[in-house]
Amino acid sequence: MSYNFKEMCWKDVRDQFRKWREDNERRSDEVIQLWEALLENHVQKTGNERHLILEQVLIAGFDTSRLDIAGKCIETLSIEFPESMRVMKFEAMRLEALQMYEEATDLLDEIISKDETNAAPRKRKIAILKARGMRSEAIKDLSEYLKTFMSDQEAWHELCGLYLAEGDYSKAVFCMEELLLHNPHSHLIHQRIAEIRYTMGGMENVEIARIYYSQALKLNPNNLRALYGLYLCCSYITNSRALGSKRKEAQKMAQWALETAGVRTISSSKIPSNDKLVSSLECALGSLDIKSN
Repeated sequence: MSYNFKEMCWKDVRDQFRKWREDNERRSDEVIQLWEALLENHVQKTGNERHLILEQVLIAGFDTSRLDIAGKCIETLSIEFPESMRVMKFEAMRLEALQMYEEATDLLDEIISKDETNAAPRKRKIAILKARGMRSEAIKDLSEYLKTFMSDQEAWHELCGLYLAEGDYSKAVFCMEELLLHNPHSHLIHQRIAEIRYTMGGMENVEIARIYYSQALKLNPNNLRALYGLYLCCSYITNSRALGSKRKEAQKMAQWALETAGVRTISSSKIPSNDKLVSSLECALGSLDIKSN
C-alpha cells in the first residue's frame, strides 16, 4: 500500500502502528516505509509508547532485511535498558541475521546463565543450529529443552520435523503422539500421525494409519486429505495378503472414500466443469486396481 505522506503526520503513523499491534499485524514493509518517512525523527514525542514502537520497527527491520534500522532501534533500547535480557535477545537475533553465529550463541548463553527458566534464548540457539545445517545437534538440544519445557507444543512440532528430515519416522511419530495428548481433538494431528505411519510402510503401520485417518475424518468430515489417505490405506489392504474378510471390508471403505471425495470436491469447487475433472481423477485412481481376491 502506498501512502500520501503529505496528508499524514507523525501522530497518524503512531496511531496506525498502535492499531497494527492491537490487531497483531506485522505489515513489516509498511512499518519501515512509514518509520523512515514520518516517525523516526518524532519517536521521542510518543512517550512511553516509543519502546513498543521501537520493538515493532526492529522486528520489521529483521523481516525486511533492514538490519541497519534494527541495529539503531536495538542501540536506543540498550541505552535505556542496559541490563535487559529482552534487548540482549534482539541483539542476538541481529548477530544471527548477520551470520555471526558464534557471537550470537555466546550472547544467548549469557542470557540463559542469568535466567535458566527463559525458554526464548534456548529456542534461538536451536534455530541457529538448524540454520547452520547441524540437525543432529539441534535434535539433541531440542530433546534436552523438552525435558524441561514438556508442554511446549511448537517445540514438539519442530522436533517432529527434524526427525522427519533425518528419516527417523518412529521418533517423529512419538513427537506427534505427545502433541496428541495436548490436543486429542485435533484432526490435523491425527492426520499427521497417519501420514507418517503410511510412509513407514508395512501392513501394521498401514492399518494404524487407517485408524488415525478415520479418526481425523470423524473429527472433521471435510478433511479431503484424510479422506484420500484413507482410500490409499484401504487400497493397500485390499491388495495385500490379509484375510478375505478384512480385504472385503477395506474394499468397501476404499470405494466409499473415493465416492465421498468426488462428491465433496464437485460440490465445493468453483472450477467450471469440475465434475469432468473429478471423473478423470476417479478413472486414474481406479487404475490402482482395487479388487478382492
